[in-house]
Amino acid sequence: MTIRPPNTKTQTAYFSGRFLLATPAMGDPRFSDALIYICSHDASGAMGIIINKSKSGLHLSDLLDQIGVEGDIRVADTPVLNGGPVDIDRGFVLHSADYFKDDTSLKLSDTLTLTSTKDILQALVEEEAPKKAMLAIGYSGWGPKQLETEIADNAWLVVDVDEGIIFNADLDMKKNQALKALGVSPEALSFIGGRA
Repeated sequence: MTIRPPNTKTQTAYFSGRFLLATPAMGDPRFSDALIYICSHDASGAMGIIINKSKSGLHLSDLLDQIGVEGDIRVADTPVLNGGPVDIDRGFVLHSADYFKDDTSLKLSDTLTLTSTKDILQALVEEEAPKKAMLAIGYSGWGPKQLETEIADNAWLVVDVDEGIIFNADLDMKKNQALKALGVSPEALSFIGGRA
């Protein structure tokens, strides 16, 4: 899937730049309790990163060591995220917009960027490092109208984004922070999956 910037002409019909929070109606165990940042969503499908599940207990510094990037990391040494079941051998870095390369970075908002090339990993140990960054392995993807159908089936709650949640290193807190933004308690979530 090609990663595209949000379609601003039909922003109300699509969910780019929003969170998805899995409800108990989510049938796919890979997404149980998942909180996903939607990077891109338009008529051809959607792409997002799970931001609250870690990849085998790895931290950013561990991964940089494994791929031979040397130097002191200049951002918080956050857990490596399990971004989703698609392209599981590829890394995606959600980061603050103070780092941007025209040919490799995708502007997601005025303050958030996605880069998926090795230059961002090298930048994390250099002076040009973004102030904030989270590395995910893999991403979550949906075909045309698939995400809209899942939302209509109550598999997901749509939540306005708080970028503080994205960069929170305490992954276990992210779901509760998103629920709080909706005004929903964790206990009440089990009732949301039903239909009125």
